[in-house]
Amino acid sequence: MALVAAGPRTGAEPHGTQRADGHRAAEPVRPHPAVEVVTAPVRIADAAAVRLLHSGDRVDVIAAEDPSAGAGVRVLARGARVTEVPEPPSSAAESGALVVLSVPRPTAARLVGASATARLAVTLC
Repeated sequence: MALVAAGPRTGAEPHGTQRADGHRAAEPVRPHPAVEVVTAPVRIADAAAVRLLHSGDRVDVIAAEDPSAGAGVRVLARGARVTEVPEPPSSAAESGALVVLSVPRPTAARLVGASATARLAVTLC
């Protein structure tokens, strides 16, 4: 012999949303897709500002583009985590300094793209 218990259904609820005790069951939780985080080496125009940074710091990265080309200032990354501040080589001929940031993959692409045409700066969060 089998015993089956079922509560009343109004017919308006989709199958599985009504519990046997008559209360509505919670909707299933849908997981959010994970954001892939990558490390991105970024050259910051002001080397002295980079010397203020330490691993674990949070920074905003700002691009200052050529105003004569009709471009302005824009924020490329907010709250990016500094993972490394490499020592500059003793024979560094390039201006600025390198910092390695942990950012979502799309942000890394924006940083790399902007670094080809703009001077990048950081602000500490």
